[in-house]
Amino acid sequence: MSEQKPYRILLYYKYVRIENYEEFAAEHLRFCKELGLKGRILVAEEGINGTVSGTVEQTDAYMEAMRKDPRFADTFFKIDESDEHAFKKMFVRPKKELVTFRVEHELDPNVITGKYLSPKEFYEALQDEDVIVLDGRNYYEYDIGHFRNAIRPPVDSFREFPEWIRENLSEYKDKKIITYCTGGIRCEKLTGFMIKEGFTDVAQLHGGIVTYGKDPEVQGRLFDGKCYVFDERISVPINRTEEDIVIGKCHHCGKTEDRYVNCANPECNLQIILCPECEVEHKRSCSPACESHERNRYVKELHVLNS
Repeated sequence: MSEQKPYRILLYYKYVRIENYEEFAAEHLRFCKELGLKGRILVAEEGINGTVSGTVEQTDAYMEAMRKDPRFADTFFKIDESDEHAFKKMFVRPKKELVTFRVEHELDPNVITGKYLSPKEFYEALQDEDVIVLDGRNYYEYDIGHFRNAIRPPVDSFREFPEWIRENLSEYKDKKIITYCTGGIRCEKLTGFMIKEGFTDVAQLHGGIVTYGKDPEVQGRLFDGKCYVFDERISVPINRTEEDIVIGKCHHCGKTEDRYVNCANPECNLQIILCPECEVEHKRSCSPACESHERNRYVKELHVLNS
């Protein structure tokens, strides 16, 4: 039995009404800092969505405090062990929406959302030749890893999904559609929107990709590549079987690769998949313009190392 790592990363969300959410966000930030947590939490009138890291004791204290609050008593925390913090600082930000969707009608997942599928049920549905598998994330998340045969909507942000669905899926309203995202929060809204639009058979992977990867029976099968995450790890493995493969491709040479980096031009900062060789050759940049940018961070790092 392996020894427990000293840190943990918690991923969670809860759709629940939070009165005076801006005031709550400020109080919650103070509380998290007192505990010694680091991470990013979003708070809106419709609920809370967070990823935080801390020691086992700190994360235990956080979960215990959250569960004592009736609003968050049944919050499901996805837990990863870690050797260190996954963030450098602690942020708690108030927002109008937990995930920016901007549709004309209200979408409360407590009122309307797609059917929940367990990892095993989702795995079985993936093998149905007549099912449509919809990735509910952004294109760059899909590129590093996704479920086999999933549709990759060419969207840069979540708020582009409504228009894309209306233009591309309207003729399939009677088909069975299953959706997935990282932790489940986006699918709550996505499936609710589709039901409002008249889709008749819509379901979602409960707990998202990260829960699917931890299921002892499914073991991440039929997920190729890695799962993009919004912390300093950038990506995590999902498929725990011999079927695990790398599907990402280097931005410059096209070689199979699964490491994301930020473009070294601070005015660009685009995340790109980059192999170690191309990182050196192209100065960790996405384009010639970024390579030659006067503030290129890669060039500055080399200068510091060589000075």
